[in-house]
Amino acid sequence: MNQSDKTISMRDAADAVRTQFTADHATVAANPSPRAVEELRLAFLGRKGQLQTLNEGLRNVSKEERPEAGKIVNTLRQEIDAAVTALQDKAKAWILNERLNIPQVDVSLPVEDTTPSGALHPVSLMRRVLIREFRRLGFTIYDGPEIDFDFYNFSALNIPESHPARDMQDTFYVAPAFAGSFDGENMLLRTQTSNIQIHAMLAEKPPLRVIAPGRVFRCDSDITHTPMFHQIEGFVVDKGITFANLKATIDTFLKAIYGRDLKTRFRPSFFPFVEPGAEFDVQCTICTGKGCRVCKNTGWLEVGGCGMIHPKVFEAVSYDSEEYSGFAFGFGIDRMAMLKYALPDLRQLFEGDHDFLGQFPIHA
Repeated sequence: MNQSDKTISMRDAADAVRTQFTADHATVAANPSPRAVEELRLAFLGRKGQLQTLNEGLRNVSKEERPEAGKIVNTLRQEIDAAVTALQDKAKAWILNERLNIPQVDVSLPVEDTTPSGALHPVSLMRRVLIREFRRLGFTIYDGPEIDFDFYNFSALNIPESHPARDMQDTFYVAPAFAGSFDGENMLLRTQTSNIQIHAMLAEKPPLRVIAPGRVFRCDSDITHTPMFHQIEGFVVDKGITFANLKATIDTFLKAIYGRDLKTRFRPSFFPFVEPGAEFDVQCTICTGKGCRVCKNTGWLEVGGCGMIHPKVFEAVSYDSEEYSGFAFGFGIDRMAMLKYALPDLRQLFEGDHDFLGQFPIHA
C-alpha cells in the first residue's frame, strides 16, 4: 500500500467516525440531558475516544502525507467539538425545563397532613387518665425530688434504720462523697413517692388532698417488676377522716378506670406508715371474676396498698393525731397500664420498641 492509499484510508476512517457521531448525536439531541451529553463527549473527544484513535493512526502516515491526514482529523475534531458544545448549551436548558416542569400547586388549597400520627407511651397515657380522675375527686398534684434524704423516704414514714422494710426495697443509695456535703445524712433514689407526703405535710397544714405521681427506684427486675418504675401516692388529711372515706375513694377511681360494673375488695396487710393497712384489688378485667390465666384463676387483680396514716407519721410532721386523721394509698402506674392494656410482660414498657409503643392512641 502506497502513502496515498494510507491517506485515503485515514479519510475513510474519519468518515466512519463522522457517520457514527452523526447517529449518536441525533439520539442525544432528542433528549440532551447533562449525563447523555457528557457520555457522547467522552466517547469521541475523551482520552480513550474515537478521535484519539485516529490521532494515533497518524503515526503510520508518511511525513509527506501527514499534513493532509492531520487536516482531515482536525476538521473532524472541530465539527464534533462544535456539535458537542451546542449540545452542552441545550443541556443547561434541559435542566431548567426539568425544574420548571414541576406540577403546579394551588397554594390556596388546604394542606393534606401526611405526618405520621404520634402516640403516647402507655405509662404517660395511664398517668393522664389517673390524674384526670383524681382531679375530679378534688385532689391536688404534687411533685418532689427523686433523690431525697433518708428522713423523707424512710424515717418520717415510720421505717427506722433497723426496719426490715428497708431490706425488702433493696435501696439505691447515693455515693457517700456526694452525700457528705449534707452533714453525712444518707441520700438515696426514692423507693416510693410517699416521700412527697412528708414534704407536703411539712409545708402545709390540713386539710390536704394530694396525689404525687413520679418515678421510683428499687433493685428488682422480672416480668412484673423493673428497677425504675412509676408510682402514684395519694393521701387525705382532715378532721374526721375514716376508713370508709378511703374505701369510697379507691372504689370510685378504680371503677372510673376499669369499668363501673367491676367490684373492688380490700385485704388486711401491713405497711409501716399506715395502721390499719390493706391491699386493694379490682375484679379481673379479662374474665370479670370468673378466673383466667391473667388473674391466676382468682378472679381478682392486685392493684396497690393503702391504710389509715400512722400516728407516728403525724408526729414526724408535727400534726396532732388526736385532732386530725387521714388515709394514704399507693400503686404502680406501670402495673395499672399493664392491667389496662392486658400486657404479658411489664418490661415491654421500657424496651423502646416503636412498633409496640406506637399502637396506643394519642388521646387519653
